[in-house]
Amino acid sequence: MWIDYDKEADVLYISFNRPQKATDSDMSPDGILHRYRDGKLVGISILDASKRH
Repeated sequence: MWIDYDKEADVLYISFNRPQKATDSDMSPDGILHRYRDGKLVGISILDASKRH
């Protein structure tokens, strides 16, 4: 698992395997971007990460 935080953008990136480009994604209503590659969830991006509990 790889975790990276972009302080300027306030986004937390979590990749379940080595970081890789997604081929598809969808955004949940609570601001979490689910990233997929070939139909498999490869990571998530959490927007406004510092404001979450």
